[in-house]
Amino acid sequence: MENPNQPNLDKQPESQPSGAQEALQQAEQTLRDATQSPPYTGSSDISQDDKNVAMLAHLLAPFFGFIPPLIFWLMNKDKAGKDFVCDQAKEALNFQITVILAVFVSCLLMIVLIGILLFWLVLAANFVLCIIAAIAASKGTAYRYPFALRLVK
Repeated sequence: MENPNQPNLDKQPESQPSGAQEALQQAEQTLRDATQSPPYTGSSDISQDDKNVAMLAHLLAPFFGFIPPLIFWLMNKDKAGKDFVCDQAKEALNFQITVILAVFVSCLLMIVLIGILLFWLVLAANFVLCIIAAIAASKGTAYRYPFALRLVK
């Protein structure tokens, strides 16, 4: 006879995920969507000039900071048919603002020496991610930086 107070070890565990697992899966999917799906969903026929300008917005950013993406975004934000350039310049601008904040924090942390390593990691990540973004933009693919604060909307 089975005792109701003792668990039955012969039963198979339920295949349905618990509430916490569902919430975790939903949060993971939301994070994947936020970092991988580009906001630009315009037409696929982007001119070569637009691709080049978007590429320049990403390529000039590691050397001149937020100034080139800001200029490209301000020049193209109100023009019809320049959605791709506007989106990519805005993305580069947001990432450069994030980089500026990270460099500031790493400079503060140089007091405890970890900031020296963090400073060089931030600069290396900025350079590598900007090159990846420039390559994607030159192909006409909208790129989203993985950890950028989306301050300019």
